[in-house]
Amino acid sequence: MKHKVISNLSSWPEELVNQFELLLKGGKVTRLADLKHKQGKAYGAIKVIYEVAKRIGIIQAMGESRAAVLCLLMIMGRILTNGSRLYLCNWALDEAIEEVLKISNFDEDNLYEALDWICEQQAKIEKKLFKLRKNKDIEELFLYDVTSTYLEGMKNELADWGYNRDGKKGKKQIVIGLLTDKYGEPVSIEVFKGNTQDPQTVFPQIKKLAQRFAIKKVVFVGDRGMIKSEQIENINARDWYYITAITKPQIEKLREDKILQLELFDENLCEVEYDKIRYILRRNPERKQEIERSRDSKIEYINKKIEQKNKYLAEHPRASVECGIKHIAEMVDKLKLTKIIEPQSAQHKITYAINKEELEEKSRLDGCYVIKTDVPSSQLEKEIIHERYKDLTEVEKAFRTIKTGLLEIRPLFLRKETRTRGYAFICMISYMVTKYIWDRLKVLNIQQE
Repeated sequence: MKHKVISNLSSWPEELVNQFELLLKGGKVTRLADLKHKQGKAYGAIKVIYEVAKRIGIIQAMGESRAAVLCLLMIMGRILTNGSRLYLCNWALDEAIEEVLKISNFDEDNLYEALDWICEQQAKIEKKLFKLRKNKDIEELFLYDVTSTYLEGMKNELADWGYNRDGKKGKKQIVIGLLTDKYGEPVSIEVFKGNTQDPQTVFPQIKKLAQRFAIKKVVFVGDRGMIKSEQIENINARDWYYITAITKPQIEKLREDKILQLELFDENLCEVEYDKIRYILRRNPERKQEIERSRDSKIEYINKKIEQKNKYLAEHPRASVECGIKHIAEMVDKLKLTKIIEPQSAQHKITYAINKEELEEKSRLDGCYVIKTDVPSSQLEKEIIHERYKDLTEVEKAFRTIKTGLLEIRPLFLRKETRTRGYAFICMISYMVTKYIWDRLKVLNIQQE
């Protein structure tokens, strides 16, 4: 038997002791309000994160310096709550930070300095984490994708105007590249200026895999439009391979050159090899139906707008039909139906014609996609190539969690380059913790949101 003293009752009034004894036996007391109590500091959640971080090597990789411990605190804060560094300091007052992390007396300035520190140490920490996780079993396949996140304010040193995936007009952004293994486990994260194009981010990852992680053989998997001729040259220069997908215009070009035929696109995979490049073709029937429904919905939307315009023209005989047609044409162009719908006028009314030939031409490739690779068929079958490309959804899942899900990296309120990079790295490590927990909850059929 083990005994633990919770409280000493010798100083209590006899009446209160008797009522407390009655309470322990399941009875009711009349002076429960006389029992003094207070809310203790929250312990369980931060202790769990600490133990997970210890188990997967984060604490070992980061070390035990004061800056490293403050970074671990920010990782806990990113998972359990959200907010600024000042908010995190106030939040920590109600958490058992001193008991778990053995640290106290810190403010937001210390947290900003810790972001500078982890930015400087990122390469070393990533290398240690990679070695600890992989040991001698180094996988050769790596997944890579990019995203962007908008900024509040205009003074961030990496901020610039670029292709905004968040749909936030008038906001500068940064570009973030995430490199993972084939299981979606983060290997490295990198922040680029907001105007950086996707293909320009690929070479730093190739260099990183070769130098920082000393990988001898790599199959680099990147999304369509990212791996172009220059990137392929950089990959092939190291005798590595790539897996990517090609765009619709590229598919059309291959059709014109008689390399691919439309009849080859089917629900089952088909492979064509030309000039040592393998093209793996498929038509996704569900995606085909989805595109068709979307196109029909757009045409119906234009039809309703034309009916509204005609009603207005009927009620206003002096209204300009040409202005109405111009407005409809702008909507048609915005919906990318320019060659399919042709607005016309007749007897002070707006009509439209459907170009059936163009509609049929546009719909030929609905649901079709082509995966391109130079991995020899003797090494990977087409089914495996297809599955590996589909693994990019693991990177997309990580981005969803980091950007808009649990970790909420956006919007960003930082200014300095080092702190922006450090903050992104904090978010990556936070994702490693949450992914570890989610992966082990799968046996309980608890789904990640």
